[in-house]
Amino acid sequence: MQRDEIKRLVIVSDAWHPQVNGVVRTLTKVREQMEARGFEVTIISPADYHSVPCPTYPEIRLALTLPSAVKARIEAIQPAYVHIATEGPLGMMARRTCIKNNWRFTTSFHTRFPEYLRKRLPVPLSWSYGWLRRFHNAAESCLVPTQSIHDELIVRGFETLKVWTRGVDRELFRPQPDVDLHLQRPVFICVGRVAIEKNLEAFLSLDLPGTKLIVGNGPDLENLKRKYPKAVFAGKHEGEALARFYAGADVFVFPSRTDTFGLVLLEAIASGLPVAAYPVPGSKDVINATGAGVLSEDLGEAALAALAMGRVDPEATLQGFSWEACADIFESILTRIGVSREVPGHTVKSRQTISAR
Repeated sequence: MQRDEIKRLVIVSDAWHPQVNGVVRTLTKVREQMEARGFEVTIISPADYHSVPCPTYPEIRLALTLPSAVKARIEAIQPAYVHIATEGPLGMMARRTCIKNNWRFTTSFHTRFPEYLRKRLPVPLSWSYGWLRRFHNAAESCLVPTQSIHDELIVRGFETLKVWTRGVDRELFRPQPDVDLHLQRPVFICVGRVAIEKNLEAFLSLDLPGTKLIVGNGPDLENLKRKYPKAVFAGKHEGEALARFYAGADVFVFPSRTDTFGLVLLEAIASGLPVAAYPVPGSKDVINATGAGVLSEDLGEAALAALAMGRVDPEATLQGFSWEACADIFESILTRIGVSREVPGHTVKSRQTISAR
């Protein structure tokens, strides 16, 4: 194959390994899928540069480099497609490169950073969302995790949005009836980053029978251990060890009000667990699509109702949630860099808004 025949794709992300989160898992699976489809994929991430810890998020590294260095790197690759996955320093530099070169590019919206920021600093949501709107509206298409998030962002003035599903590793996350965690049953489990935006105290403060189990690490871990000594904090686990925690529990409780999707929901359902969650974007999209849980503003009531449901059947509930379907949507929105439309402050070319079907 000649070099000019290769479908060269650059994905720029401020979130990448060794981070463990939904963005990294999604992009890793997308890269695997796209390479299997004949794309030559280059990930530009903080791993390529000197970096510093993000304030309040030390696991996240912020790249220290110049826009000219990122521009030179992308241009040297001679990509056919550029996808900007995050709105961090590298994402901003890549966006600047595309606009300066008059290239088309695509983006994705993964995280409610305005809400996360407001929990730490008194920054109005309108300011943060205004900046994100300008960032993403320059793209040919912006992928969003669920229909609820799509609808919210449309109201906030975002354009060219398309819903982007997610998948789950069904070989790893699976029912395992023989797993015994040696904890008092029933076991109510929550998996994820132990941080303020995950709203874990809403779960830990519930009056529930059995055991409340947290699997994960993060800045709030020691504080929550002191405050809730009866809960079990297992720390961070991956792979088969994580799969066994899911399989040995009885109910997955998801107290987050800010996650845009929650891949852990699919992992729990694939393991046979019913889910209890608030009726908020992300959670309600997954639970309404699968029927594998209970939504309620009373999280304790939802947890007990989910327990009464018993185990769920992944084969019956996870239809449509696959990494192949995720990659299909991603491939469908890729746009050759060509000559870009105008964006605010730059040159304009008309186009129709892409909305989720």
